[in-house]
Amino acid sequence: QVQLVESGGTLVQAGGSLRLSCAVSGRTSSSHAMGWFRQAPGKERELVSVISWSGADTYSADSVKGRFTISRDNAKNTFYLQMNNLKPEDTAVYFCAARATQNTRTIELDLNDYDYWGQGTQVTVSS
Repeated sequence: QVQLVESGGTLVQAGGSLRLSCAVSGRTSSSHAMGWFRQAPGKERELVSVISWSGADTYSADSVKGRFTISRDNAKNTFYLQMNNLKPEDTAVYFCAARATQNTRTIELDLNDYDYWGQGTQVTVSS
């Protein structure tokens, strides 16, 4: 079992920056692909950014490319989402997720394939 706890969400003005963190505990000796997803009111949960266990492979949605950066520190069992130039449309609950994998280069784009989820952290961007 793996437990995920997000932090860092808050209210920020448009154009501002935030860094979300996801602390991973439990079976951290196993390799996991990780991802950030978000869900705005009345909308479906969507992919934001994902990263492989090794950190060498990442993917971000077009809506956040060039503004958001995903990273991880396996020594600290934590991964991050640096969000710059935030826009009101980035307002959502942000979730981190983990998928167990044998391949340290695997990234996973389908949220339905993730095994573990955090409880979410609210990011609100005011205009």
